[in-house]
Amino acid sequence: MPTKKKRNYRKEYDNYHGKPAQRKKRSNRVLARRKMAKVGKVSKGDGKDVDHKNGNANDNSKKNLRVQSKSTNRSFARNKKAGKKKK
Repeated sequence: MPTKKKRNYRKEYDNYHGKPAQRKKRSNRVLARRKMAKVGKVSKGDGKDVDHKNGNANDNSKKNLRVQSKSTNRSFARNKKAGKKKK
């Protein structure tokens, strides 16, 4: 059996997660969750995700945010061609 290559988390961070654009996107996602927590719709460890209805993580307006279960929110194809399922 071939041995599994050890993952280099430092390199991943330097090449992707540490980039300014990715840090800004993460910041916006965190702000969206904080906004929903402030109004009491989510809490730490509740197993819920804050979903952006239009798929744009930079749009944290009240009308664009909703709470969904993790399985529902993470169950669609994430590429430009597939898009997000409309409800």
